Amino acid sequence: MATRTRTVVFTDLANYTDSVHRADREALRNLIARHHELVTPTLVRYGGKVVKNLGDSFMALFPAATDAVRAALDLVETIPGQGQFSIRVGIATGDVEEIDGDAFGEAVNLASRIINKTPDAEVWLSAGTHICMNQAEIAWDRVGRYALKGLPGEQEVFRAVPKNRAWLPDVIKTAIRNDRLVRIALGDPLPSLPPAPVILLEGFEPGSAALQNVVDRLPVVDPAALWLQTFTIAPSDRFKWTHEGRAILVGQRDAVEASIVEEARPRRSSTGSDTIIFDMASSSMFEVAMLGLALPAVPMSEVVSSYSYDLLADGRWVNRHASAVGRVQVDADGVSFVPLQPGIVVGGRAGRTGDAIDLESGDEIAAPHGVIRFQSLDGRAYAGLLLSTATGRLGIAAGQRAEIGREPGYPGLALPDRRGQDNIRWCVGHRAARARQSGFTLDRALAGRRQCAIEPSETGAELVPLHPRCPTYLVQRGVLRGVKTSASIVPGDLVVVGTSVITLQEPEL
Repeated sequence: MATRTRTVVFTDLANYTDSVHRADREALRNLIARHHELVTPTLVRYGGKVVKNLGDSFMALFPAATDAVRAALDLVETIPGQGQFSIRVGIATGDVEEIDGDAFGEAVNLASRIINKTPDAEVWLSAGTHICMNQAEIAWDRVGRYALKGLPGEQEVFRAVPKNRAWLPDVIKTAIRNDRLVRIALGDPLPSLPPAPVILLEGFEPGSAALQNVVDRLPVVDPAALWLQTFTIAPSDRFKWTHEGRAILVGQRDAVEASIVEEARPRRSSTGSDTIIFDMASSSMFEVAMLGLALPAVPMSEVVSSYSYDLLADGRWVNRHASAVGRVQVDADGVSFVPLQPGIVVGGRAGRTGDAIDLESGDEIAAPHGVIRFQSLDGRAYAGLLLSTATGRLGIAAGQRAEIGREPGYPGLALPDRRGQDNIRWCVGHRAARARQSGFTLDRALAGRRQCAIEPSETGAELVPLHPRCPTYLVQRGVLRGVKTSASIVPGDLVVVGTSVITLQEPEL
């Protein structure tokens, strides 16, 4: 049978496994029946053909991508209020072959992988569906790029936005918490602006003269700090707005208002201090703290031609992660950053997901956990540093010696051990082949188990290398140099060990 282009829709009953454990047989039968009663007519009404019904999930085929997404939005908007449960929907468009009442093809595989990532009560789409649907009819925004099991590379994923929901990007959440969000509605006078404002324009028609008039009257602000609240928007208007480096918040005004009110609610922090004081009877003279990611220069010893590290929403750098918000890439031409989820601003530029932005010294990355600053280094050993808020602090007192390494002695600050080689592109040749086979990683090759130690002194501290082969570096006044025996350091100096940046600082009160 010939293949046909179809849009594949997978629906899934949210929290079904938990319901199985909690419900008796009759309650479970009623749940499945109610699920079937609500989902099937909606899929059929929009032109869908149900191919599979597994009780807690459906697979349906649609001839039109727009109708498929409209059906999915109808489901997530109406079912929670009727059936005492909610669903999630994953959608992909491509060639499909139907055999004996079943469907096969890459679009089927992609839709099934997407729904595995989709949160409760959301509709996630493949790039193919996004291209094929009527974008002026469907409200949508970008979710990010994901590595999906069984599929090569990374897939860009989009979200269809229902009328009753709005997802605030991290930039706006941070602005709400810091009282820097300025909301300007159609007809409002221009208010005074706080330092580093994030401006949300609400109720304006995209592409209208009223919108342009407000933009022209604003004082000079970073274009990435200017957000337009809208719902459905023509592709040409979206392109014109975002091409200027501005951003869009997709959601109806009532839904946006509800999300902002919820975000502004006071929250009790569940995190404790990350400072560890090993000698509670004595006061700490200094703190040794992790400050960021060090980027070794490439090509490296005929082994590594380029590499990358993924940034998570909590600020950690990892080898590779399916839910990364961004990625730093280092090659012979320099350092670049790739936003993998929307809302990340790099050097004042709101980058598109998947597009690499070259970093220059002093550039800042506005990420979900805070600001990361890039500092380039003019040296053969390292291309630069990515510096953020100090974490993993270790308090040291007079007479103590704090070790740093992958397995430091007590008291010590352990370096992250990012396992795996997925982030490395190898040079050609037998040397790289041997390194790959032996399990080479940047983190293990460039830092030892016991790498160096910091010993407080009357005027500062001494940095003492401990490893005979892995070098320890010191950055003072922006200059990188290797430390062979020992070196005096003061608060604010940076110690570079492997792929980690450590700083010496005064204890926090």
